[in-house]
Amino acid sequence: MGGFRYTVVDEAAQRQRLEAGLAAIGLTLAPAQIETLFAYLTLLRKWNSVYNLTAIRHADEMLTHHMLDSLAAVPALAEAARSTTVPDAARGRVLDVGSGGGMPGMPLAIACPDVSVLMVDIVQKKTAFLTQCRAQLHLTNAAAHWGPVEKIKDANGYAVITSRAFAELTDFVNLSGHLLAPGGKLLAMKGVYPQAEIDRMEAAGLMQTWQVEAVPKLVVPELDAERHLVVLSRC
Repeated sequence: MGGFRYTVVDEAAQRQRLEAGLAAIGLTLAPAQIETLFAYLTLLRKWNSVYNLTAIRHADEMLTHHMLDSLAAVPALAEAARSTTVPDAARGRVLDVGSGGGMPGMPLAIACPDVSVLMVDIVQKKTAFLTQCRAQLHLTNAAAHWGPVEKIKDANGYAVITSRAFAELTDFVNLSGHLLAPGGKLLAMKGVYPQAEIDRMEAAGLMQTWQVEAVPKLVVPELDAERHLVVLSRC
Protein backbone atom coordinates (compact mmCIF):
# COMPACT_ATOMS: atom_id res chain seq x y z
CA MET A 1 0.00 0.00 0.00
CA GLY A 2 2.41 2.64 -1.26
CA GLY A 3 -0.10 5.45 -0.82
CA PHE A 4 0.26 5.14 2.93
CA ARG A 5 3.48 7.21 2.84
CA TYR A 6 1.75 10.44 1.80
CA THR A 7 2.21 12.03 5.21
CA VAL A 8 4.33 11.84 8.33
CA VAL A 9 2.37 11.34 11.53
CA ASP A 10 3.65 12.77 14.81
CA GLU A 11 2.45 9.88 16.94
CA ALA A 12 3.74 11.35 20.20
CA ALA A 13 1.74 14.54 19.64
CA GLN A 14 -1.33 12.54 18.61
CA ARG A 15 -1.06 10.39 21.73
CA GLN A 16 -0.87 13.50 23.91
CA ARG A 17 -3.90 15.00 22.21
CA LEU A 18 -5.87 11.77 22.49
CA GLU A 19 -5.10 11.42 26.19
CA ALA A 20 -6.06 15.07 26.78
CA GLY A 21 -9.27 14.49 24.85
CA LEU A 22 -10.15 11.39 26.86
CA ALA A 23 -9.61 13.35 30.07
CA ALA A 24 -11.85 16.16 28.83
CA ILE A 25 -14.59 13.67 27.91
CA GLY A 26 -14.21 11.90 31.25
CA LEU A 27 -13.17 8.52 29.85
CA THR A 28 -10.52 6.65 31.83
CA LEU A 29 -8.87 3.97 29.68
CA ALA A 30 -6.05 1.57 30.36
CA PRO A 31 -2.77 2.10 28.48
CA ALA A 32 -3.51 -1.01 26.41
CA GLN A 33 -6.85 0.47 25.30
CA ILE A 34 -5.17 3.70 24.22
CA GLU A 35 -2.65 1.65 22.27
CA THR A 36 -5.53 -0.14 20.56
CA LEU A 37 -7.18 3.17 19.65
CA PHE A 38 -3.91 4.24 18.04
CA ALA A 39 -3.59 0.92 16.22
CA TYR A 40 -7.12 1.38 14.88
CA LEU A 41 -6.31 4.88 13.63
CA THR A 42 -3.22 3.51 11.90
CA LEU A 43 -5.30 0.84 10.16
CA LEU A 44 -7.87 3.45 9.14
CA ARG A 45 -5.16 5.64 7.57
CA LYS A 46 -3.55 2.68 5.83
CA TRP A 47 -6.75 1.26 4.34
CA ASN A 48 -8.13 4.71 3.51
CA SER A 49 -5.16 5.46 1.26
CA VAL A 50 -6.30 2.63 -1.02
CA TYR A 51 -10.00 2.02 -0.39
CA ASN A 52 -11.33 5.54 0.31
CA LEU A 53 -13.18 4.62 3.50
CA THR A 54 -13.58 8.26 4.51
CA ALA A 55 -13.19 11.66 2.83
CA ILE A 56 -11.02 12.80 5.74
CA ARG A 57 -7.41 11.91 5.00
CA HIS A 58 -5.24 14.04 7.27
CA ALA A 59 -4.15 12.24 10.44
CA ASP A 60 -4.94 15.23 12.68
CA GLU A 61 -8.47 15.52 11.29
CA MET A 62 -9.01 11.77 11.64
CA LEU A 63 -8.15 12.18 15.31
CA THR A 64 -10.55 15.09 15.90
CA HIS A 65 -13.37 14.59 13.38
CA HIS A 66 -13.56 10.81 13.72
CA MET A 67 -11.93 9.50 16.90
CA LEU A 68 -12.62 12.27 19.43
CA ASP A 69 -16.01 12.97 17.83
CA SER A 70 -17.00 9.32 18.38
CA LEU A 71 -15.44 9.06 21.85
CA ALA A 72 -17.50 12.07 22.98
CA ALA A 73 -20.62 9.92 22.58
CA VAL A 74 -19.17 6.80 24.24
CA PRO A 75 -20.26 7.62 27.83
CA ALA A 76 -23.90 8.03 26.74
CA LEU A 77 -23.79 4.97 24.47
CA ALA A 78 -22.27 2.79 27.18
CA GLU A 79 -24.70 3.96 29.86
CA ALA A 80 -27.69 3.20 27.63
CA ALA A 81 -26.25 -0.17 26.60
CA ARG A 82 -25.86 -1.24 30.23
CA SER A 83 -29.38 -0.13 31.18
CA THR A 84 -31.37 -2.49 33.37
CA THR A 85 -34.58 -1.46 31.60
CA VAL A 86 -33.84 -3.82 28.70
CA PRO A 87 -34.11 -7.64 28.82
CA ASP A 88 -30.99 -9.54 29.87
CA ALA A 89 -30.59 -10.99 26.36
CA ALA A 90 -30.26 -7.50 24.86
CA ARG A 91 -28.29 -5.76 27.61
CA GLY A 92 -24.84 -4.65 26.50
CA ARG A 93 -25.66 -5.09 22.80
CA VAL A 94 -25.16 -2.13 20.44
CA LEU A 95 -25.96 -1.87 16.74
CA ASP A 96 -23.99 0.77 14.80
CA VAL A 97 -25.91 1.48 11.58
CA GLY A 98 -24.02 2.81 8.56
CA SER A 99 -20.78 2.43 10.47
CA GLY A 100 -18.53 3.18 7.49
CA GLY A 101 -14.96 3.07 8.74
CA GLY A 102 -16.17 2.05 12.21
CA MET A 103 -17.41 5.21 13.91
CA PRO A 104 -18.62 5.21 16.63
CA GLY A 105 -18.70 1.41 16.89
CA MET A 106 -14.98 0.69 16.93
CA PRO A 107 -14.00 3.30 19.57
CA LEU A 108 -16.98 2.13 21.67
CA ALA A 109 -15.86 -1.51 21.46
CA ILE A 110 -12.29 -0.59 22.39
CA ALA A 111 -13.32 1.66 25.29
CA CYS A 112 -15.98 -0.69 26.67
CA PRO A 113 -14.97 -4.38 26.57
CA ASP A 114 -18.25 -5.35 28.28
CA VAL A 115 -20.30 -3.93 25.40
CA SER A 116 -20.89 -5.99 22.26
CA VAL A 117 -20.96 -3.95 19.04
CA LEU A 118 -22.27 -5.02 15.63
CA MET A 119 -21.34 -2.56 12.87
CA VAL A 120 -23.51 -2.59 9.76
CA ASP A 121 -22.79 -1.10 6.34
CA ILE A 122 -23.96 -1.73 2.78
CA VAL A 123 -20.47 -1.12 1.32
CA GLN A 124 -18.54 -4.37 1.32
CA LYS A 125 -15.04 -2.83 1.40
CA LYS A 126 -15.98 -1.04 4.62
CA THR A 127 -17.22 -4.16 6.39
CA ALA A 128 -14.12 -6.00 5.12
CA PHE A 129 -12.02 -3.32 6.79
CA LEU A 130 -13.99 -3.65 10.03
CA THR A 131 -13.58 -7.44 9.98
CA GLN A 132 -9.83 -6.99 9.51
CA CYS A 133 -9.73 -4.54 12.44
CA ARG A 134 -11.55 -7.06 14.62
CA ALA A 135 -8.93 -9.69 13.82
CA GLN A 136 -5.81 -7.52 14.08
CA LEU A 137 -6.92 -5.68 17.22
CA HIS A 138 -8.27 -8.85 18.88
CA LEU A 139 -11.66 -7.26 19.53
CA THR A 140 -13.88 -10.20 20.39
CA ASN A 141 -16.72 -7.80 21.29
CA ALA A 142 -16.89 -6.23 17.81
CA ALA A 143 -18.26 -7.63 14.56
CA ALA A 144 -19.30 -6.38 11.13
CA HIS A 145 -22.30 -7.19 8.93
CA TRP A 146 -22.50 -6.41 5.23
CA GLY A 147 -25.99 -5.59 3.99
CA PRO A 148 -29.03 -3.37 4.56
CA VAL A 149 -30.04 -3.01 8.19
CA GLU A 150 -33.74 -3.37 7.36
CA LYS A 151 -33.16 -6.99 6.36
CA ILE A 152 -31.46 -7.99 9.61
CA LYS A 153 -33.45 -10.26 11.91
CA ASP A 154 -32.49 -10.66 15.54
CA ALA A 155 -34.72 -12.25 18.16
CA ASN A 156 -32.88 -10.68 21.11
CA GLY A 157 -32.74 -7.13 19.81
CA TYR A 158 -30.33 -4.40 20.88
CA ALA A 159 -30.22 -2.18 23.94
CA VAL A 160 -28.85 0.64 21.75
CA ILE A 161 -29.05 1.37 18.06
CA THR A 162 -26.80 4.24 17.01
CA SER A 163 -25.79 6.04 13.85
CA ARG A 164 -23.34 8.81 13.11
CA ALA A 165 -23.66 9.68 9.43
CA PHE A 166 -26.32 7.24 8.30
CA ALA A 167 -29.57 8.97 7.43
CA GLU A 168 -32.30 11.35 8.55
CA LEU A 169 -34.08 10.49 11.79
CA THR A 170 -37.19 9.32 9.89
CA ASP A 171 -35.19 6.79 7.86
CA PHE A 172 -33.11 5.78 10.88
CA VAL A 173 -36.26 4.90 12.82
CA ASN A 174 -38.05 3.22 9.92
CA LEU A 175 -35.09 1.10 8.82
CA SER A 176 -33.65 0.00 12.16
CA GLY A 177 -36.40 0.45 14.78
CA HIS A 178 -37.55 -3.16 14.48
CA LEU A 179 -34.25 -4.28 16.02
CA LEU A 180 -34.57 -2.24 19.21
CA ALA A 181 -35.21 -4.31 22.34
CA PRO A 182 -38.01 -3.30 24.73
CA GLY A 183 -36.77 -0.44 26.89
CA GLY A 184 -33.91 0.28 24.50
CA LYS A 185 -32.91 3.57 22.91
CA LEU A 186 -32.00 4.92 19.50
CA LEU A 187 -29.06 7.35 19.76
CA ALA A 188 -28.41 9.39 16.63
CA MET A 189 -25.29 11.52 16.44
CA LYS A 190 -25.97 14.82 14.67
CA GLY A 191 -24.30 18.16 14.05
CA VAL A 192 -26.43 21.24 14.65
CA TYR A 193 -29.70 20.81 16.54
CA PRO A 194 -31.78 18.78 14.05
CA GLN A 195 -35.10 20.57 14.50
CA ALA A 196 -36.06 20.11 10.84
CA GLU A 197 -35.49 16.35 11.07
CA ILE A 198 -37.57 16.13 14.23
CA ASP A 199 -40.34 18.09 12.51
CA ARG A 200 -40.27 15.69 9.57
CA MET A 201 -40.57 12.75 11.98
CA GLU A 202 -43.69 14.35 13.40
CA ALA A 203 -45.08 15.08 9.93
CA ALA A 204 -44.57 11.41 9.03
CA GLY A 205 -46.66 10.34 12.04
CA LEU A 206 -43.75 8.68 13.80
CA MET A 207 -44.32 10.59 17.05
CA GLN A 208 -47.31 8.34 17.71
CA THR A 209 -44.94 5.45 18.39
CA TRP A 210 -41.61 7.19 19.06
CA GLN A 211 -40.60 10.00 21.38
CA VAL A 212 -37.62 12.30 21.54
CA GLU A 213 -36.40 11.89 25.11
CA ALA A 214 -33.59 14.42 24.92
CA VAL A 215 -31.17 16.14 22.56
CA PRO A 216 -28.07 16.84 24.65
CA LYS A 217 -25.17 18.79 23.21
CA LEU A 218 -21.91 16.89 22.86
CA VAL A 219 -18.65 18.73 23.48
CA VAL A 220 -15.88 17.33 21.30
CA PRO A 221 -12.34 18.28 22.38
CA GLU A 222 -10.48 20.31 19.76
CA LEU A 223 -13.55 20.51 17.51
CA ASP A 224 -15.17 23.92 17.11
CA ALA A 225 -18.48 22.67 15.73
CA GLU A 226 -21.91 21.86 17.11
CA ARG A 227 -22.66 18.26 17.96
CA HIS A 228 -25.88 16.80 19.38
CA LEU A 229 -27.11 13.36 20.39
CA VAL A 230 -30.77 12.64 19.66
CA VAL A 231 -32.19 10.13 22.17
CA LEU A 232 -35.27 8.30 20.91
CA SER A 233 -37.42 5.62 22.55
CA ARG A 234 -40.75 3.97 21.94
CA CYS A 235 -43.78 5.70 23.46
